[in-house]
Amino acid sequence: MNAADSTILDEAADWLVVMHAGAVSAQDRQAWQAWRARSPAHEQAWQRAERLMGTLSGMPAALAMPALDRPRTRRAALGKLAALLVVAPAAWGVWRLSENEGWTADYRSATGERREIRLADGTRLTLNTASAVDVRYDAGQRTVVLRSGEIHIDTASDPRPFEVRTRDGTLRALGTRFTVRQDDEETHLAVMQGAVRITVGQDQRTLQAGEQAAFSVQRIDATEPTTPATAAWTQGMLLADGMPLGVLAAELARYRKGVLRCDPAVTNLRVSGTFPLADTDRSLAMLAATYPVVVASRLGGYWVTLGPA
Repeated sequence: MNAADSTILDEAADWLVVMHAGAVSAQDRQAWQAWRARSPAHEQAWQRAERLMGTLSGMPAALAMPALDRPRTRRAALGKLAALLVVAPAAWGVWRLSENEGWTADYRSATGERREIRLADGTRLTLNTASAVDVRYDAGQRTVVLRSGEIHIDTASDPRPFEVRTRDGTLRALGTRFTVRQDDEETHLAVMQGAVRITVGQDQRTLQAGEQAAFSVQRIDATEPTTPATAAWTQGMLLADGMPLGVLAAELARYRKGVLRCDPAVTNLRVSGTFPLADTDRSLAMLAATYPVVVASRLGGYWVTLGPA
């Protein structure tokens, strides 16, 4: 940034304080408009300042407050605002990325990791690969927010209601053991014990033990019976019974870093077996030893392709 740009940003910060300090006189408003019209750079600086105000209104307190923590003087305020005009967009972008990836979650698991957690009330929570949750307990409610991935929950006895919230809806546990998986387009619930009520907008449905269903913000799909494969991941296994190879490859890809793809020539090949999730290389070797499939590995195993033998 050159000296001229820095000066304009300082001036934009000055005007930001003036225009948001309360009552603005007609004289100040006229001077502010004249300053904005002075050059395209001045208008761009003001637009950046306006975006900053909008950003800070939605930014977490941990990021926003250290920058705007009641400065003692107007000069201090101007200095902080001018600095924020430069760094806030980047800070906001980093925070939004961390939100999407679950970096700021209360609990998260790495790719290929299965993590078990005991919550304050005794509830057992298991995170599948690359998963993230927030836990919000208070005097009247127990809430787990699934931000990404898949979890298995075995609720403890407690008078407070227990809910799981996902992007697509809310699940109310009725003394139960269940799994919840959030994919790109929908959430999948499977109940192993007790019952769970799904709420999507005004629609509700209660699933009993042995039932599963997918739902999104628009609908709740038909209920289907669970299978042994549904929660096999909690034991570190992937169960396949006539599963298309392309589907199995997509599942294994969740548990390894890099790229695992399936050649269209074999994507519909039906495969069966029990595959270890903690060692996906072994799972791929099992496929190659059992089916007419070749495992082609490049870039030190980062890029793997399943193709016809």
